[in-house]
Amino acid sequence: MGNKNTGKKYNEDFKMMIVDLYNSGSSAKDLSSEYGVSEVTIYSWIKKFSPIQTEDGSTVTADEIAKMKKQMLRLQEENENLKKGYGHIREKVNFNELTDIIKEIKDQYSIQRLCDVLDVPRSTYYQTSQKLESNRERENNELTKQIKEIHVESKQRYGAPKIHNILSKKGFNVSLKRVQRLMRAANIRSIVVKKFRPTPSKGRILERKNVLKRDFNTTTVNEKWVGDITYINTLKDGWCYLASVMDLHTKKIVGFSFSRTMTTDLITKALENAYDSQNPSDGVVFHSDLGSQYTSDDFAKKIQTYKMTHSFSHKGSPYDNACIESFHAILKKEEVNHVKYLDFDSAKIALFKYIEGWYNRKRIHGSIGYKTPQELENEIMVSVA
Repeated sequence: MGNKNTGKKYNEDFKMMIVDLYNSGSSAKDLSSEYGVSEVTIYSWIKKFSPIQTEDGSTVTADEIAKMKKQMLRLQEENENLKKGYGHIREKVNFNELTDIIKEIKDQYSIQRLCDVLDVPRSTYYQTSQKLESNRERENNELTKQIKEIHVESKQRYGAPKIHNILSKKGFNVSLKRVQRLMRAANIRSIVVKKFRPTPSKGRILERKNVLKRDFNTTTVNEKWVGDITYINTLKDGWCYLASVMDLHTKKIVGFSFSRTMTTDLITKALENAYDSQNPSDGVVFHSDLGSQYTSDDFAKKIQTYKMTHSFSHKGSPYDNACIESFHAILKKEEVNHVKYLDFDSAKIALFKYIEGWYNRKRIHGSIGYKTPQELENEIMVSVA
């Protein structure tokens, strides 16, 4: 049971958030890299939702190209200035002095580049600059550098197993224990923070049919989706609510919605966003808990409209919906519990960046072969095309 077509689709909430991020200072290039949308598509959204017109008729795309050309010229001038500024030094000083010069400015330019400009063999530089480290020390230093970069890139969310996996993909032959030891030595650890979650009052709950029955196995995308609501606190607007929809095959959050109120509209919007983005065939099993929003008549009509089958957790059985509960726990540990959101709007932007920019497109998952959800979905779409 796959998509009706392999072309990527994006819901209106996604498009408008990308435009908001662009208008707040993010470049189209960065947004394209972060969220997997082509720059051409981003510009078309900008033109649709926030058209910019000038007297000479220039467009945002033209402005962006001009900025890129200006940056290229600046880099070329910088390279020429470096050669002019240091090229004459080679003939006036000895190797030891050259080594000192390279040491002094190596944070600004690569050693390779400096050696080329000053006509100094790199081997000579390394021999005269300092006592050679042992192979093990050099390896540890390089590995620690790589570990720090991966850790920073993950916003301190990755622990040793995921960092070890990425190092292996980069070609480093290193054991997990060594990675753990180097992380301890460098005081690098995954951020994990648990925090209080308010619990709503419980009224009388009627049992509904559990179609899923904790069978989380799938064969492809858009077979089984799960949904749930979690709480996000803000300083000015108090508790706000995030409704999420996950595809069990890829672990991708295929739809979500954020609101100041926990209503049926909240979960309906999340499902609509998922449906618009994935365009699934009929028969998707959608599983949720027995919350009043999910058991409402209005939501039942939406499920019927999409020709889905609604499955419900048993009363008092959170493990029936463990996958989406796990995602919300990860969201809290990696993002929410480390931030005090000023208001609803700032929280909304942060959640979009985490879900679409990090979780779906950059965060590798051990349960799907250390791939990202979007990476796995793309592979499936290509295979069925």
